Amino acid sequence: MQLARTSLEQWAVLAAVVDQGGFAQAAAALHKSQSAVSYAVARLQEALDVPLLEVEGRRAVLTPHGQTLLKRARPLLRDLETLEALAQKLKQGWEVQLRLVVDVAFPRERLLSIVAELQQLCPNTQMQLSDAVLSGAEEAITDNSADVVVTSRLPPGVLGEFLVSINFIAVASPGHPLLQLQRELNIEDLVRHVQVVVRDSGVKSPRNDGWLGAERRCTVSSMEASLATVKAGLGFAWLPEHLSAECLRSGELLALPLSAGGTRGVPLHLVQVRPELAGPAARTAVECFQRHVPRGREASRE
Repeated sequence: MQLARTSLEQWAVLAAVVDQGGFAQAAAALHKSQSAVSYAVARLQEALDVPLLEVEGRRAVLTPHGQTLLKRARPLLRDLETLEALAQKLKQGWEVQLRLVVDVAFPRERLLSIVAELQQLCPNTQMQLSDAVLSGAEEAITDNSADVVVTSRLPPGVLGEFLVSINFIAVASPGHPLLQLQRELNIEDLVRHVQVVVRDSGVKSPRNDGWLGAERRCTVSSMEASLATVKAGLGFAWLPEHLSAECLRSGELLALPLSAGGTRGVPLHLVQVRPELAGPAARTAVECFQRHVPRGREASRE
């Protein structure tokens, strides 16, 4: 077998030069001297006998050949990173930390039951639990900033398991002007009043799912804040049935008599981020979510 003339370290240095915008920046990011970075790239080009970089102004940019070759090299670099991370996981046994990101629509009591069970099953693993609204859960997946995610939407190219469907109901307090109309309501009625919406926790591509486009809206940071705002008569909102059920039973809230769309079903999916790296704690978390959400039933109706 013939040994390769280039090394993954050389390709990683080239990628750093391109990604960081220059040799000095790459040296700082890699904690190497600038001369070491320049030497690695020079040896790489010498071994291939192909020019990979050219200088434009003060920046080093890829040649067409460099673009093609680095594009093929990046998956190899990611595979090496995955291999080394897996080795660390195997060395550690149970993960030191388990990062859970869960869409705020997921029933809170059920989530706390899952966390309680995980604390018993993974006593030496520190859990980091974060709420997510709309695109926040998707970002946790694409950024690899979580181990297990419950999301209302799967990013392109990501596989997830359907977990549960959550019913959202349009509600308002009994004294709200919309309910004083005492008739079936339509979109024109709704947009004249304040809608309470929960702020998207994502920062890259925030969404306005569920917002009707009314000029007056009240943006809050959590489902619980949305519930309190609606109960105070400050607006109407679509709230998860499991969160608003008690208030609906007591009469503190009433369902809006909409001609259409009074109830919305939001499917939640369970995603194990980078399953090839999943340790026993992450796998246990997936099993707990599956066990605490019976198949074929809606959480809001249990």
